Amino acid sequence: MNWRAAAAIYKFEMARTGRTLLQSIVSPVISTSLYFVVFGAAIGSRITEIEGVNYGAFIVPGLIMLTLLTQSTANASFGIYFPKFVGTIYEILSAPISPMEIVVGYVGAAASKSIILGLIILATAGFFVPLQILHPFWMIAFLVLTAVTFSLLGFIIGIWADGFEQLQFIPLLIITPLTFLGGTFYSVNVLSPVWQTIALFNPIVYLVSGFRWSFYGIADVGVGVSLGMTLLFLFTCLGVVWWIFHTGYRLKR
Repeated sequence: MNWRAAAAIYKFEMARTGRTLLQSIVSPVISTSLYFVVFGAAIGSRITEIEGVNYGAFIVPGLIMLTLLTQSTANASFGIYFPKFVGTIYEILSAPISPMEIVVGYVGAAASKSIILGLIILATAGFFVPLQILHPFWMIAFLVLTAVTFSLLGFIIGIWADGFEQLQFIPLLIITPLTFLGGTFYSVNVLSPVWQTIALFNPIVYLVSGFRWSFYGIADVGVGVSLGMTLLFLFTCLGVVWWIFHTGYRLKR
């Protein structure tokens, strides 16, 4: 494992965040703060609590997860797509760097950005609502696993995409709607039995549920199931990435 090569890619991607600080960090934090104002103040005045938790505090894990999923996917997809767009991907592929080092560099940087952003939003949420974290270890574990998993998904999307339109297709039309329908702003338990069953086919439900459990000890599904589904997504994405480099899919033309 050539850690120097992986570190070089990682540092380059992290430096890009510094050059676009307003877009990468400030804008998502402001957007999430608006969610707190709209949902916490407007809806929270009508829904005082869910399962014994203040509604404003209840939506915090979901909002962090919403930002984590979208930003992890966007950062990783653009990070690998841009070298394809300008043609420098061939220099990377011809360099004495293994596929693992390329993935570690790009995915590691995208996940790091998302984790930092998630922690900033968590700190920002403390100014709006009272927070408690009953299981800090598992909170960090779900945060890291989710960031890495969706950074891998973004990496796959970046390789698959042939244009900027395709780059935005899956995040905007699939991931974001699934996140809103995955219990971000509500508990799946308040739905009718039929819709509860349908909701269980939404993979985001397991991520949000496990992350919320680490805060308040309440969950829509068992925490073991949430962790298992998260690991399943992670290894599925790893398998797809391995296949991409093994076959040269959309890399070698």
